[in-house]
Amino acid sequence: MSMTDPIADMLTRIRNAVAIRKSSVDVPYSKIKSAMLKVMKENGFIEDYTTELVKGHATLRVKLKYGPEGEQVIRHIQRVSKPGRRIYVGADEVPQPLNGLGLAILSTPAGVLSHRDARRRRVGGEVLCEVW
Repeated sequence: MSMTDPIADMLTRIRNAVAIRKSSVDVPYSKIKSAMLKVMKENGFIEDYTTELVKGHATLRVKLKYGPEGEQVIRHIQRVSKPGRRIYVGADEVPQPLNGLGLAILSTPAGVLSHRDARRRRVGGEVLCEVW
């Protein structure tokens, strides 16, 4: 089976792992996924991530984050722009999920950025996903 949307696959793996309280989840490596995980880590949604070689394939191992009582830090993680329907925004329309409490991850000419960085740098781009 060919993968039509590897980003959606990564988000689903994270969503499912969080639902069953796993400490980490493995995702096939790609540059864009690595960049997205970097933004999630900077914004406190995941503990950490590493790139490892699993059975000869580069794999991103994502260390998931939970609150002190074991509560989920990621309560919602969803693909916005899909292969069948790309969602692009200008610098003025960069979304602020949950009134800025959430995180939107965008692919911009300046790289993969959080909605805050995109606004600060006044760049728009493709809205990859939302997390809160």
